[in-house]
Amino acid sequence: MSDIVLATLNAKYIHASLGLRCLRANMGELRERTRLCEFTIAQKPVDIVERLLALQPRIVGFGVYIWNVVETTQVVRLLKALRPQLVVVLGGPEVSHETDGQEICRLADHVVTGWGDVSFPELCRALLHGPRPLMKVIAGRQPPLQDLALPYDEYTDEDLAHRLLYVEASRGCPFKCEFCLSSLDKTAWAFELDRFLAAMARLHERGARNFKFVDRTFNLKIEASARILEFFLARLDERLFVHFEVVPDHLPERLKQLIARFPAGTLQFEVGIQSFDAEVQARISRRQDNARTAENLQWLVQRSQAHVHADLIFGLPGETLESFAAGFDRLAALAPHEIQVGVLKRLRGTPIVRHTEAHGMVYDPVPPYAILQTGTADFATVQRVSRFARYWDLVANAGRLPRTLALLLGEARHFERFLAFSDHLWASTGKTHQIGFEPLVDALHDYLCGPLRLPADGVRQAVEQDYRASGARGKPRCLAGASTLHGPASRHREAGKPLAERQGRHLAAQQTVQAAPAHQETLDS
Repeated sequence: MSDIVLATLNAKYIHASLGLRCLRANMGELRERTRLCEFTIAQKPVDIVERLLALQPRIVGFGVYIWNVVETTQVVRLLKALRPQLVVVLGGPEVSHETDGQEICRLADHVVTGWGDVSFPELCRALLHGPRPLMKVIAGRQPPLQDLALPYDEYTDEDLAHRLLYVEASRGCPFKCEFCLSSLDKTAWAFELDRFLAAMARLHERGARNFKFVDRTFNLKIEASARILEFFLARLDERLFVHFEVVPDHLPERLKQLIARFPAGTLQFEVGIQSFDAEVQARISRRQDNARTAENLQWLVQRSQAHVHADLIFGLPGETLESFAAGFDRLAALAPHEIQVGVLKRLRGTPIVRHTEAHGMVYDPVPPYAILQTGTADFATVQRVSRFARYWDLVANAGRLPRTLALLLGEARHFERFLAFSDHLWASTGKTHQIGFEPLVDALHDYLCGPLRLPADGVRQAVEQDYRASGARGKPRCLAGASTLHGPASRHREAGKPLAERQGRHLAAQQTVQAAPAHQETLDS
């Protein structure tokens, strides 16, 4: 039995909620009466409710996000039907704005908007001891960061052994990109660095090796960034893996020197490009030096061993298919390990809504509120790019088919060539999900030999080499008659690194793609 239960539905088990742990760490005298209870969106709401009610709580607080609001609404609806007296409190970015129009907010007893670190414990004290608050919606109070207890002791040994650990050296963001909730922040606030690093040292001593920083701008303050990198360099081993989000046009020499010291498979950077179109950038209040961004990306790819994951967004106001294609090709030429193509989503509270009328922005009213059409990209075009994004993730980002992908993309106009394959795959399968690896291999082989008319022998050789290296255990139709196709296990898995599987494949494929141009010449001759 727990008086207070803090719950959320994560996208996957491997994700451990940092938000819940921040709340519990700051519950004060109520901490021991507060229990964390995490689920995933794949679980049945009725099963989640059964587990929650078995704890006999008086208060249940839910972390609500764009990816779990539909499922969490079902859970709250069941809880209030079965136990009307149970107090349900909501918090999180999805319910911090536009609360009046949300069913989940109507069902709940209270909603804490914005920061909940001190406001949620205060609310719980009032609910348990009185006087009960009169307001349903409570604006969260933002305290100085030095007044907050750090959440990292809330990670259990099981979390450290099996889950991705989210950490934050700072909160907020000084930039004003209108598609992002962080644009509402006035600045970025940093936790006291010595205190933060001491907490990281305790996690590391307990066995933590997988750290994902959620800071929106890790490399904003170079002195702090350098000290954090030095902290992890001093603790390098074969299991360490650290992820950062970085500002792409701000990479001074001091950081480069530190980044270059990390071995392969240890460091990952998520680089938000979003758009290379200067007019679109200005329209959404995004400040980005495109030339410096390209220069820094090229350095990261060619001069460091970091895994580089770059993001683009389709559907920004005024962006056309042609301008997006030009940006994609510019990014692809820089050869980041992954290009994540996203479709614009209208996060509640973001300033992007100011463009709705002028730019004909139509969004899906159901989470995740993806753009359906704009004044410069009709519904059919948005659908095509959405499928492109899905197929690109399967073929390119997965890292299992580097030789075959090089044949598909050719020497130029990568977006156009892959979009043509995407259209073909959709027309022939009518599927974007539940496409097995072997059918995908067959589809690529048939497209290269058919519509692209590449020499069959060269295509088969590339496909067979990729399939062998992938370690897959099936047998594609296009490779019928080939000798055993089962390649050796990845050297990264043999070494026992907790590196995500497809990141390891990208590392192993780097030498492969360097040889692709010569192979392309053979096919073209």
